[in-house]
Amino acid sequence: MVGHRFSVPRFEGVSQEQFIEHLYPQRKPLVLEGIDLGACTSKWTVDYLSQIGGRKEVKIHVAAVAQMDFISKNFVYRTLPFDKLVQRAAEEKHTEFFISEDEKYYLRSLGEDPRKDVADIRKQFPLLEGDIKFPKFFKEEQFFSSVFRISSPGLQLWTHYDVMDNFLIQVTGKKRVVLFSPRDAQYLYLSGSKSQVLNIDNPDLAKYPLFSKARRYECSLKAGDVLFIPALWFHNVISEEFGVGVNVFWKHLPSECYDKTDTYGNKDLTAASRAVQILDRALKTLAELPEEYRDFYARRMVLHIQDKAYSKNFE
Repeated sequence: MVGHRFSVPRFEGVSQEQFIEHLYPQRKPLVLEGIDLGACTSKWTVDYLSQIGGRKEVKIHVAAVAQMDFISKNFVYRTLPFDKLVQRAAEEKHTEFFISEDEKYYLRSLGEDPRKDVADIRKQFPLLEGDIKFPKFFKEEQFFSSVFRISSPGLQLWTHYDVMDNFLIQVTGKKRVVLFSPRDAQYLYLSGSKSQVLNIDNPDLAKYPLFSKARRYECSLKAGDVLFIPALWFHNVISEEFGVGVNVFWKHLPSECYDKTDTYGNKDLTAASRAVQILDRALKTLAELPEEYRDFYARRMVLHIQDKAYSKNFE
């Protein structure tokens, strides 16, 4: 049995002022309808993207199965010209392929040098820039990245969190997105920022018994919808049909809070990374004690952390 399910609320025709003053401070996911996104929602067909995106080489994930797993890496990285990727991702069966005729493709666009540069559709695909308008619901100086995403039908991305706020703009096609609150992290069996539970619809509860306690927030995105995903909210995305999305990430905290080497928007804040290193050192020190004492002081430390660091302001 999977836990409580909630629908992500939808709002139509929200103004910048309404979003910033009333919706944004709640720090919960929501779908915005009727936002002016420019011509992209009608123009970005397979043919148009193939033509305008050109033969620029892009690095992609190729998977033989629909559920991609970033922990066990059940996919390979390959390179294709952009026009070929779009054409192949739109097909159900492939005459040209890397692994199998029904393999799945996933593009998450990168900066020119992915180690140093963030993804920005306006820089990597300048001919497409004029077609898309980003929601003006944050200040221009807060902008971090805009990530082009293209997925084969049926592809499911692993559950993960990012450390920045973001808008997932569904330009064409349909997606189903399932989100989990940061407060339910203890039920998601994390490995770094990713959940080990791949099959969220039919989880192995013998292996992951706590997963049934996680509250699930669901929405379906159609062309023109914008999903606000607050930082730290876990999300799992299924492309129900071929489609194109653009994520816009922005820094809602002061710049110095973020890791300067982060080009993806998913490295933990510098203070959080330091705290984890200090905790690891404390655990090494505890390991010097006999088991009975180690257990006793570890339990006291957990209570101390809950008392000092847990918030009373979130449900």
